[in-house]
Order: sequence, then C-alpha cells, then structure tokens
Amino acid sequence: MLKVGDKLPEFEGTNQDGDIVSSSKLIGEKLVVFFYPQASTPTCTVEACNLSDNYSKLKKEGFQLLGISGDGIKKQKNFHSKFAFPYDLIADEKHDVIEKFGVWQEKKTFGKTYMGIVRTTFIFDENGICTRVIEKVTSKTAAEQILEG
Repeated sequence: MLKVGDKLPEFEGTNQDGDIVSSSKLIGEKLVVFFYPQASTPTCTVEACNLSDNYSKLKKEGFQLLGISGDGIKKQKNFHSKFAFPYDLIADEKHDVIEKFGVWQEKKTFGKTYMGIVRTTFIFDENGICTRVIEKVTSKTAAEQILEG
C-alpha cells in the first residue's frame, strides 16, 4: 500500500461521465483520493455523502477530491447523479489505479476470505507527495478525519 512520503502514482482513469482524469493534472492542489468497495452500498454511500456534505469545508482548506472503486462507468454515473456529488468518481474495473495504490487486498467477512478494495483515504500535498494515509476510515465522519490532519 502507498505510504506517507510516496509520490502520487501516474494514472489515467475514466470518470462517471466517460471523461479521462489524469493524475498529472491533479498536481498543484492538495488532493484527497478515497477508495471505496462498491458504489451505492450503504457504508460507501454514507462515506461519499459525508464528503459531499462537507465539500465546501474541504475546498476551503484547499482540497480537491477524487473517489475510486472497481465499479463500471454506468454504476458510477448512477451513484454520482443520484447524490449530485461535486467531485469525480473513477470507474476502475480493471483495477489499474486500485493496484497502484495497493488497496486490492485479502479481506475477511464472517470467516470468508476474498479479495477486495480496502476502504482507504490518501491525502497528497500540492507537489503530489502523500502526507497522510487513513486506513481506518469512519464513513460517518470521513471529512472530519481528513480535516483533523
């Protein structure tokens, strides 16, 4: 998994509108990249809505936001439209970006082991250097966790 001091990986991803988002264009402002397991599921919705509800506070602190999951463009579009998120969601079906950040890991639920996205938030400075990794994301207070850093 990416750690503090690491550089923002180079990537291109497709957002909910089918547009390409390039990591090279995200340098210059502080950046929050949050990974969530699946669009429109209860916990992921709470997290994404918390970030949306606190978007103006995050922007005031100089943050831009980018959400990423392994869902397809259509599912990301539906999720984005339903809640009118003010930030892009990347559809990473091939897990290219997910793998570069190291959040595709073995998980356990009810004794079952499987591979999946570990809910994680990465914070980068204006130069694209990782300044914080939040591994224990609390969906209801995701924005507060970012702002308390």
